[in-house]
Amino acid sequence: MANNNPTMQQTAADYALGLADDALVHSQRLCEWCADAPWLEEDIAIANTGLDYLGRARLLLQYAGDALGRSEDELAFLRDAHEFKNLLIVELPRGDFAFTMVRQYLLDEFETLFYGRLQNSADPTLAAVAAKAVKEIRYHLRRSREWMRRLGLGTAESNQRAQAALDELWGYVGELFQARDAEAGLLSGGIAVDRTSLHEPWRLQVAALVQEVNLQLPADDWQVSGGRDGVHTEHLGRMLGEMQFMQRAYPGLQW
Repeated sequence: MANNNPTMQQTAADYALGLADDALVHSQRLCEWCADAPWLEEDIAIANTGLDYLGRARLLLQYAGDALGRSEDELAFLRDAHEFKNLLIVELPRGDFAFTMVRQYLLDEFETLFYGRLQNSADPTLAAVAAKAVKEIRYHLRRSREWMRRLGLGTAESNQRAQAALDELWGYVGELFQARDAEAGLLSGGIAVDRTSLHEPWRLQVAALVQEVNLQLPADDWQVSGGRDGVHTEHLGRMLGEMQFMQRAYPGLQW
């Protein structure tokens, strides 16, 4: 850990655990497309994207686990839904392929900004994880932008599906930019990223592409929150029931 203060260590571990849960849950949703994507090349691409998120989750779970005295497997497979700290947008069911790719695009634009700044963190471990993630996110963003163009500028149906996905997801994006009170110390110590400062550049990027592909930005008339505090949709519990089955059925199972 970057700071020897136990309170700061705990806060940094909690911060890393939230990021780990984002990556772990999103990885699971992406990998639900294995053998079910539109064509073989896309099947491979979406699985590889999911594996990138899984690799990031493992690094962050190891970091958090060192401070919490728990292994990465324990954190991934032996916590209940209310103990997960992921943002709500990543736990929503995969939906159709347009929903998956619109969600991926919105996250890619955000993660480009977020991890681009986190790689300058005063915490060397978080900085190293972010530096690795940035290289992967550049590819993710290039791919998801191309899919937004295919969907928005394709057929009437593909445009409609992309717009429906954007409308459904829009109320969840606000949580990406909500900073928790506990992060104040990490921000002053140069460890965390100021999420609130990312909203304007993110929105400008998203608005430009949405206009380019003949879609419309939804109205800002609703917004959800609570994921970081363990308040989740019913979808997370169902997903964890599948993801955690082997470890819970056979405690201590190792590959």
